[in-house]
This record gives sequence, structure tokens and C-alpha cells, in this order.
Amino acid sequence: MSALQRRFQQARGDERLALLEGFHALKHALRFGAEVELVAAADPDALERLAAELAPDLAGRFRALAAEPVPAELLATLVPRAPRTRVVALARRPPFRMPAAGPVVLLEDPRDLGNVGAVVRVAAAADAAAVLTTGMHDPWDPAALRGAAGLHFALPVGRAHDAALAGRPLLALDPDGEPLDPARLPADAVLAFGTERHGLSDALLARADARLRLPMRPGVSSLNLATAVAAVLFAWRLSGAGGEPAR
Repeated sequence: MSALQRRFQQARGDERLALLEGFHALKHALRFGAEVELVAAADPDALERLAAELAPDLAGRFRALAAEPVPAELLATLVPRAPRTRVVALARRPPFRMPAAGPVVLLEDPRDLGNVGAVVRVAAAADAAAVLTTGMHDPWDPAALRGAAGLHFALPVGRAHDAALAGRPLLALDPDGEPLDPARLPADAVLAFGTERHGLSDALLARADARLRLPMRPGVSSLNLATAVAAVLFAWRLSGAGGEPAR
């Protein structure tokens, strides 16, 4: 095993580091201030051309990274899934700091890490304050970072704990709740989402300050987790409560 392979393998179990697979993950990490420690690319010149084409605002940053040239066969062994753009990187995870305002997305015991990543991507686009998770899975797992295209660096992402949630109204998304009125969502709400199969736990529902539901066509039992989060966050944002006037 080469030194580069050992470094990437060790990074998978290091909660101080984030494993970035592909150009778009690296692009977003750089755009939102990530401290990138190492970049490996099968063709560093092609990487710079891609940056000039798809992220001209970052072209200089990509040049400054001085990507290490790595044969494509070796690069494919560094990460769980070799990206089409043939670039991978290691970056420092930022310290988690809970913002004072803005809605927080809470995922209770999510099972599908790709879904976690999709939620992070949606939350970043909707300008949510943070994404928190409970359960055994690391929300910074490479599969979640892949699903988020590196947008974990655009907002705080971490494990939920009582101190982070203190003082914020807890709103549970539940099929038996009251109809959602996005304009009335508190600006500092914690929006809790459960798994598609089981929903939220009885314990979390008992703690919730209110239960809300998305209006849906009869006979449709549930939405994909990321889709449900997107529906709530963009309803909130487009209502004018999210800082942009409703049109």
C-alpha cells in the first residue's frame, strides 16, 4: 500500500477530516471556505481547465492547490467510489457552531447516507441555519458528502445534542399534524424529520412543541426524506419568511 493510499484510508476514520470525491465536491468546499489539505488528480491540467470552465471564480484557487498527479488506477483505490472527474481531496472539517437564527433541520436516525447528503444540499440551497442528525451514522460520512456535492461546508452539519437545540421550538413533521403554514414557522425553529418507513419516534413526538404535516394528495403515503425537507424549506423561503419576499 502506498503512502497516499494509507493517508486516504486513515482519513475515512478521522472525524477531523472530510473526504471529497469529484470536482463538484471540491468546488463547493473551496467556495465555502474549506481548508483543503491534499488534492490528487489523474490529470491536474484537465482539472484546471474544468475549473476555468465551470467555476471561473475559483480558477486561481484550483491552481494554487497544486494537485498531486496520480495514475487513474491508483486514484480509484483512494475513495469508496471513483469520480468521473478523476479528482479527490482531503479537507479539514470546520468546527460546529450553531447559528443564532434560521431554521435548523433535524434528521432523526437517518438510515440512507445518500439521503443525508441530499438534505444537506437542499438545506444549503434554501439557506437553512444547520443540519443535525441523531443515530449511529456520521453525517460527514463520504457517502453523505458525495450526496451533498461538498456542500457540508456551506452550513453547519453535525450530530444533534441538547445544547444545540436549547431555546428553539421543536416542530415535528408528522402525517397526523396540523397543516403546515410556512409563513408562520418561527425563524429559529427546529424542523424534525423521521425516516420514510417509521417516521419520528414517540419520544421525539412527545417532546415536540407542535406537529405539522405537508398537504398531500390522498393515497400518497410519504415523500422521500430529502424531498420532504425541500418542500418545507422552500415553502418557508418562498413565503417571505426566509428573507425573500413572496412573489
